[in-house]
Amino acid sequence: MTTTAAAPDAAYLADTATGLPIPGEPVFTSPDEARRHRKQRLAAALRLFGKYGFGEGISGHISVRDPEHPDQFWVNPFGVSFKQVKVADLICVDSTGRVVQGRHRVNPSAFVIHSEIHERHPGATAAAHGHTAHSRALGALGRLLDPIDQESAAFYGRQVLYDEYQGPSVSLEQGRDIAERLGDNRAILLRHHGLITVGDSLDEAVHWFFTYDSCAQVQLLAHAAGTPKAFTHEQALAAAAGFGDAQLGWFSFQLLWNEIVAEQPDLLEE
Repeated sequence: MTTTAAAPDAAYLADTATGLPIPGEPVFTSPDEARRHRKQRLAAALRLFGKYGFGEGISGHISVRDPEHPDQFWVNPFGVSFKQVKVADLICVDSTGRVVQGRHRVNPSAFVIHSEIHERHPGATAAAHGHTAHSRALGALGRLLDPIDQESAAFYGRQVLYDEYQGPSVSLEQGRDIAERLGDNRAILLRHHGLITVGDSLDEAVHWFFTYDSCAQVQLLAHAAGTPKAFTHEQALAAAAGFGDAQLGWFSFQLLWNEIVAEQPDLLEE
């Protein structure tokens, strides 16, 4: 059976790249307003990581660039559970690793990885990193996502494998190497380590992390059951145009935001 694409002016399609009725991102009138918004989203993202089991002891961090000082970024503090982080707990770190706002200390791995990503990739407003079971399993196999469904197509040609494990990431040299290897991709799978995703907003970066991890699970399940059939190149590009759309990635996080704020409103405490 063949399908016919909908006309561009079809009444049921919105004027967006995907045809979906997606609103635009908020516009702020001051750096303080933008900063508060980013910090609230960061705290929510960390709680979501805790809720969905992405925590692994002290490991894992999410960062977002400060809207006023591009050489500084906000990140979760060392030694505070994802499940308990509040806006008040977040710390701001400068390019030397000094905590310039906040009462907690910074995780050395968070600094060396995120500082290099933010410095070398101006478009990476945010970065999410975690040691999830599915990403670690896929990385141990030395495999990236195959385009076997619509969601995984979001990373078609936009992912890279980092195979240079040298122990825990606590040196600037290793952080720099990871950032350079990331290139203009939206995901880097660290063999023997975990996953990093980036985006032009905190919302987008975290959505890509959730999607990549679920796609890794699907791929592992599919290969355990048999030999999955991948998209053709043309099919993968068509799927990526929709499911890999940056605005869709941003908007998808809004559903998670609504979910976690309704369930855990204390995360907004300043």
